Parts: sequence; structure tokens; C-alpha cells
Amino acid sequence: MKWVVRVLVLLVVLFALAQIVPYGRSHSNPPVTSEAPWTDPAVKTLARDACYDCHSNETVWPWYANIAPVSWVMQWDVDSGRKNLNFSEWGTARGESDDPAGAVRDGSMPLWFYPPMHPNAKLTPAERAQLADGLQALSSGAPGAGNSPSGD
Repeated sequence: MKWVVRVLVLLVVLFALAQIVPYGRSHSNPPVTSEAPWTDPAVKTLARDACYDCHSNETVWPWYANIAPVSWVMQWDVDSGRKNLNFSEWGTARGESDDPAGAVRDGSMPLWFYPPMHPNAKLTPAERAQLADGLQALSSGAPGAGNSPSGD
């Protein structure tokens, strides 16, 4: 029984020490420099609900984003999401996200752990198709869609 107490004390000490690490504490959002030119307000709402916390400069940081190690994971997710596709810096080159519409269609976006904590991000098949079509229009530079995210 002594070893259980020792392990618990060690875990509490490690948790307390983790709170000192500064990474994941800066929850400022950079300014929106160029909003994605959504042509359909319903698609924009779907994107805001399902994508913007990681793929824009308009992240809503929940209370648990201040508690390590969750804060570290969230900071990494937002940093990498913004790097790959950022709806707040539209027209700038993006990273690995060459096909955001395809990622929504195949279910790889939003990531599996996001919708349980964000009920508005739970997309029906029809909403998923609508969002994917809207992303496709943005990416292809369809008439009225504005610039493509690659800056073409």
C-alpha cells in the first residue's frame, strides 16, 4: 500500500511542476488579416463551428486550456492547424492541407477528439457535404469565392 501512496504523491508533484512550464499558456489570437471569402453564410457558420478553433486566429480557449498537460496538446493543435490552413490569413501560402474539402469528406477533419467537447462541431452527413463543397469552392477560387489559399 505504501507504493500506491508514493506513486500518487509523485504524480501530484509532477502535475504541479507541469503547471510551471510556460508552453501552452499564451492564448492570444493574432489579428485577422484576410478573412476567407465565404459565399454561403450557412457554410461559414459550419466552418466556424467545426474548424475555426484550430484553423483561424479566432480560437476560443476553454478554461481547461490553462491546465498542463492539456494546454500543451491544445497549443500544439492550434499552432499546427493554423500553419496548415488559416481562415484568418486567407490568400497566404498554407502548409500540408492541400485538400481541406477532402479531409472533411473522408472524416479526418475535424479530428475525432474535437466534436465530443464541441457539440456544434458534430456534423451530420449533409452538413459535412455542404462544408466540403464550400471548402472546395474556396480552394478552387470559384467565381465569387475570392483568392485560393495558396495565393494563386
